[in-house]
Amino acid sequence: MNELTYKQRRDRLLAQMEEGAAVLGTATLKTRSNDTEYPYRQNSDFFYLTGFEEDNAALVLVKGGDTNKSILFVQPKVEEMELWTGKRTGVDAAKERFDFDEVYSVEQFEEKLPELLQNLPRLYGDIFGADERFESARNAADTLRHKRETKRPVSQMIDVTQMVRQMRLRKSEEEIATIRAGLEITAAAHHHAMAVCTPGMMEYALQAEYEYMFTKNGAYSDAYTTIIAGGDHANTLHYIKNDAPLNAGDLVLIDAGCEYRHYATDITRTFPVDGRFSEAQREVYEAVLAVQVAVIAQIGPGLLKSELQKNAEWMLCEKMVALGILQGEVDALIEAKAHKKYFPHGIGHWMGIDVHDQAPYHDAEGNELPLAPGMVLTIEPGLYLPEGDESLPERYRGIGIRIEDDILVTESGCENLSVAVAKSVEAIEARCAQNA
Repeated sequence: MNELTYKQRRDRLLAQMEEGAAVLGTATLKTRSNDTEYPYRQNSDFFYLTGFEEDNAALVLVKGGDTNKSILFVQPKVEEMELWTGKRTGVDAAKERFDFDEVYSVEQFEEKLPELLQNLPRLYGDIFGADERFESARNAADTLRHKRETKRPVSQMIDVTQMVRQMRLRKSEEEIATIRAGLEITAAAHHHAMAVCTPGMMEYALQAEYEYMFTKNGAYSDAYTTIIAGGDHANTLHYIKNDAPLNAGDLVLIDAGCEYRHYATDITRTFPVDGRFSEAQREVYEAVLAVQVAVIAQIGPGLLKSELQKNAEWMLCEKMVALGILQGEVDALIEAKAHKKYFPHGIGHWMGIDVHDQAPYHDAEGNELPLAPGMVLTIEPGLYLPEGDESLPERYRGIGIRIEDDILVTESGCENLSVAVAKSVEAIEARCAQNA
């Protein structure tokens, strides 16, 4: 993204605001243990509006009667600190690089707040979060309330995050291009994992092979903790221990994606550890795949995500009856929620700067938002058949399958952005055979 993109986003947000000021802070450093910290990752809303990746900064947007302005506060350059923690942009470079009306040292933030909030009736911020900068602004507004020169004190606080996340819902061409680039890396990682997986390999070793492809190709982090689930572990939806051997005759479910330039990817593939699906594995796999393909084919503008959920559940239930996993009439089983035992989760979620993008699913009145061009969502049906479930046909016990792709809603329907990742039984077995 270029600086104009971030400025346009701030301008769009200012256009939606009534007279007032919005205050947002950065994510804070998180302690891993004692005096060591996790790698820093910027607050998603802050990054969306600024493109600024450093901690200890603040954004203030002021909408006055006849003037709008955006102000960035950044940590100043301190040579002694940079020796330990690396170079900072600093105030002067930030003024040159970032398209803000004003840039100050963050050390001036609390000093400047009364001036910026004076006689503005609304304060926008992350009112439900733990944003220290917004708390400072709220305290400054409360102090101003008791000063005689304040003719119009803050009388209303508004959650700005809902406004920003509504903006994040529909992706621009720039954003979609970034997601595409990330998916090329994620596709390469999936194909590499299929090729190098062998019986006896540890789950964590396959994870290392997978994440190596991220770094090698310019994605410096994962979008979420990688799931490498061999055999019955795939029936734990968020299995992340990744500490067991991968056994011949089992499937391995990999749910993983890189984060590329702050945008997530999220792909799940399930494939045989020894390169060939058994007959039972193939039957379950192709049932899930048929449902996934059918659900994706339904996607287009105006459709409700809840309709996709309903259709996916009905089709998966029908497949379960055909396989003998459930017995009875499909409609009655759906009514009794019997299918939920083996497909307990949603059909997908929004994806963007966050892997579960914090964009709304409903409008202010509580009505579900229909799909629209520019939205990106995952589609991920699955069947989870635990090894210890004696009500299942024995041949299916211990099989867990999920298939997930990233889908862009278009003017005429949709586009599978991750279509390049091998998905059919034949394509997967061909990728697995590359290690032979």
